[in-house]
Amino acid sequence: MNPNAAQLWPAPRWALAILLALLGMLGPFSIDTFIPAFSGIAASLNATPAQMQQTLSAYLFGFAFMNLFHGALSDSFGRRPVVLTGLAIFTLASAGCALSQSIGQLVFFRALQGLSTGAGIVVSRAVVRDMFAPADAQKVMSQITIYFGVAPAIAPIIGGWLFVHINWHSIFWFLTGVGLVLWLANFRFLPETLHASQRQPMNARHLLRGYWQLCSNPRFALLALASGVPFNGMFLYVLSAPEFLGQLLSLRPTEFFWFFLLTISGIMSGAWISGRMAGKIPAKTQIRHGFVIMVLVSVVNVLANWLFKAHVSWALFPVAIFAFGWAMMVPAVTLLVLDLYPERRGMASSLQACLGSTANGLVAGVLAPLVMHSAIALAIASTCMVAVGLLAWTWLHRRWPDIGRSV
Repeated sequence: MNPNAAQLWPAPRWALAILLALLGMLGPFSIDTFIPAFSGIAASLNATPAQMQQTLSAYLFGFAFMNLFHGALSDSFGRRPVVLTGLAIFTLASAGCALSQSIGQLVFFRALQGLSTGAGIVVSRAVVRDMFAPADAQKVMSQITIYFGVAPAIAPIIGGWLFVHINWHSIFWFLTGVGLVLWLANFRFLPETLHASQRQPMNARHLLRGYWQLCSNPRFALLALASGVPFNGMFLYVLSAPEFLGQLLSLRPTEFFWFFLLTISGIMSGAWISGRMAGKIPAKTQIRHGFVIMVLVSVVNVLANWLFKAHVSWALFPVAIFAFGWAMMVPAVTLLVLDLYPERRGMASSLQACLGSTANGLVAGVLAPLVMHSAIALAIASTCMVAVGLLAWTWLHRRWPDIGRSV
């Protein structure tokens, strides 16, 4: 924690949470805003469904790759320069997407978007721990998740409206404007939270030593799996939204927002509960409660889709409840990751995000195309995702029973 934290941000804590949440929203905004325009983009660029799916996987793999470096760079050069550079590249990449005339160009600029958006998501986590003690940090993480949840709820509404009333290019011009506004806001308000005494040397040997220190620690790997893989139980439905919502549930693009509204309501509610439990209930208890909710609703979802044909009257609610359970436990898991090596919080945040987004990319490029056409296949795949996370947490808890015990 920065010893001068109180002087760096004299404004209310919630104001910093909003600024950091706006940084984190770039990721979901970059995905959710253009999903309602999938069919229109495919028709305009003569792209196949598989090629369109690559606009998602290219973004996610770019995000995963660069996440290896965002945190390490912020540990060396500071949080602020990395955030501002990432936002500048995102803005230019969004303009490139808007100007794309072929599917190849669009995939390229989507990958460039992915390479840049991780800066805000990764560095914002490190900023929280720079500024706050553990219990307060979890409260801020929860506030960030709540505010962050507003963006994906409105993103498909905005994307659907722009696509229907203007064209798909306008969606990416909108993202260009978002990137520019965020750059200006962070240039004006974001302080440098990394204390000079905590900066790490920037050289290949030091970086490799840090990566090895984290990657060879089984606690880090298991915590990253416990938080990142279950997210895909929910994210799989987001990636499959054009098929799941448009074909299986017969919703129009302008009606996709109902799915996102319910899902994000689940995330916001779970994050609010997590914030209320911070400092009162041990982290391991919060994590257990989250997994219980995700497992139970996943089993119910499989049974419901096995017995009945998927219908909009009920098929959206299991995903929202799953999101509630995930959001309840993930702030606690994230802080456990960041506190494994306090001197390398940026790098730890990077690697955690890298593992999660690599899983996201595999789900987008491999799993989603295989299961998106079947409601029961989606439900089973989602259950498998939470099962992986549960196995990781169970293994971790049995080997290190004291982890997460403190309030």
